[in-house]
Amino acid sequence: MFIDRLIEKIRTTNNPTVAGLDPKIEYVPDFIKSQKFDAFGVTLKGVSEAILEFNRTIIDSIYDIVPAVKPQLAYYEMYGVEGMRAFDETVKYARDKGLLVIADGKRNDIGSTSEAYSHAYLGESRLNEHTATVAFHTDALTVNPYLGIDGIQPFLDDCKKHEKGIFVLVKTSNPSSGQLQDLLLQDNRTVYDAVADLVITWGKDLIGAHGYSSVGAVVGATWPVQAKELRQRMPFTYFLVPGYGAQGGTAQDIAVNFNQDGLGAIVNASRSLMCAYQSERWKDSFSPLQFGDACRMEAIRMRDDINAAIGGSHASL
Repeated sequence: MFIDRLIEKIRTTNNPTVAGLDPKIEYVPDFIKSQKFDAFGVTLKGVSEAILEFNRTIIDSIYDIVPAVKPQLAYYEMYGVEGMRAFDETVKYARDKGLLVIADGKRNDIGSTSEAYSHAYLGESRLNEHTATVAFHTDALTVNPYLGIDGIQPFLDDCKKHEKGIFVLVKTSNPSSGQLQDLLLQDNRTVYDAVADLVITWGKDLIGAHGYSSVGAVVGATWPVQAKELRQRMPFTYFLVPGYGAQGGTAQDIAVNFNQDGLGAIVNASRSLMCAYQSERWKDSFSPLQFGDACRMEAIRMRDDINAAIGGSHASL
């Protein structure tokens, strides 16, 4: 199952983090942009080639110390077909390096359209009555629960059939999430509590050997009080935790997302890793030419920061 592969990678690397690959062209060092713009022009092709080289260097710098990467689809879609080609090549490159890949797309729709999304990222796309192929070789996908089981069932089916995973939005890290997610229902649960209970139900048939489900939850690092409550409510659900670093979440905030076994969560950082070479912490130590080295050092610092906060080595469990 996906969740078992993820936990085993977390234990092997002693690292409960995922590197977000959410590249804007502004993040790419000037020397790469100059090379690609000279070759392909200041075009969508040129931008996408620059992003792809940027991503490959980041992957080369961290593939042995992190368990997974999480490319956010919007950052590729905004560069059109060429951007999606860069996404596809990034996914393949990461997998060739042994990394798990979580596509961050927050997909959902009515049943047939949801099925198409699921086939694209978790299953297979049928070409004719005899032939099907994999479109994108991703291991998991973030999904939106707003349409209920009609929109979720296709993802569950592909998770079972192809041993993939999903992370369902439960309590997101953005400041305005409470406008909907914190509303009280008639039974005094919040909306995010109700979604959490659905996630438990949706994931009960996808429990792996380590006791966790391949149906996970997105729980933001910026809401530690709510995360602590959700951790108690969802003991067998793995949390994908955005919001560390650039969004303000700290290792102490994040610690409540983990269970007593030291497992239960994987923490995402994107900008703080990709742009480490520009940060106050690392800019005096690394030039833009060394952006991969800066990313690696920040990934190690993040790993050690979080492991210290949760109080244990996963490799020893």
